[in-house]
Amino acid sequence: MDLLPIRDDLEVDLAPSGDNPAARHRFEPEQLMAINAALAASRPLLVRGEPGIGKSQLARAAAKALGRAFVQHVVDARTEARDLQWHFDAVGRLAQAQVAGALHLNAAGAGEPAGADAVATAIKALDERLAIRNFVQPRALWWAFNWDSAQPQARAAGGHEPYQLDGGDWHRGCVVLIDEIDKAESDVPNGLLEALGAGRFMPPGLPEPVVAKGAPPLVVITTNEERALPDAFIRRCLVLHLALPQTREGLVNKLMERGCTHFRDQVTGDLKVASEVLETAAELLADDRANAERHHWRPLPGQAEYLDLVRAVVTQAAGDMARQQALIDQVATFVLKKHPDAARELSGSRA
Repeated sequence: MDLLPIRDDLEVDLAPSGDNPAARHRFEPEQLMAINAALAASRPLLVRGEPGIGKSQLARAAAKALGRAFVQHVVDARTEARDLQWHFDAVGRLAQAQVAGALHLNAAGAGEPAGADAVATAIKALDERLAIRNFVQPRALWWAFNWDSAQPQARAAGGHEPYQLDGGDWHRGCVVLIDEIDKAESDVPNGLLEALGAGRFMPPGLPEPVVAKGAPPLVVITTNEERALPDAFIRRCLVLHLALPQTREGLVNKLMERGCTHFRDQVTGDLKVASEVLETAAELLADDRANAERHHWRPLPGQAEYLDLVRAVVTQAAGDMARQQALIDQVATFVLKKHPDAARELSGSRA
């Protein structure tokens, strides 16, 4: 079993994905130990923490560091446990049935009445075309359990295998991200554990169950604590808590460390001036976060907002540290003050 080395300088670069820019993740020793423990114990790793602290990125970074394929499923209020295993495309099946029916009627109307044998052959062909197995798409756990069986099933159902932005190799195993599980009903985490515990599940229309094969997957599950999770579920997970420092000095230092990691290649020139830009942004966030906590405004500005602030500044004024410093206060208005009352407070101070 491949494990990650425990050191405080392990970093991986992650390719841009959708509206997420390219990123660099620096592992903390505690994160590495939690990942290794989950791998060794063959248990899911539940990652708790406020939004934007890097829970989802941790899973993807673990896949990159381990050289594994990465598959994710973002949970919402409509998610059911089976959605993590397979998806039946009922709409697509109905559409094909309607098209096939229309073509059959047109063909029948254009020629002589078909004989009994021809009708039976046509019905058999239609049944085969509309068989349930042709509309079952593999989802995250299927890929993680048995990539070999998921590939042909995806092709048969008109799908494709998950694209690996970071070059992961499924032969080395998978990392599965089940993101924001607290948005789902309690039967979803329970159903997830049932499939993981059994190492198998049975999709509809298939002659055999999907059975786990090869290296056990690393399953990373995130929660923003919007809803309590079942005790039985938590007991069967390893839990990693991600949190920002409580003191102002600790918070500023932590954010600057993150800024140096993410923007090392973009913050060029005088290192002392670059450090001042990162520190100014961190101090602004620390002040706005403390103000939001006093007023009980949510969401609190955090690590994600800090990185957005620095990214907006260094992108607009690349290499010009003086202009970056001048831009920070202006950009911070849009990045940090997201609560309506914070905006009103800002307008009042300007008046």
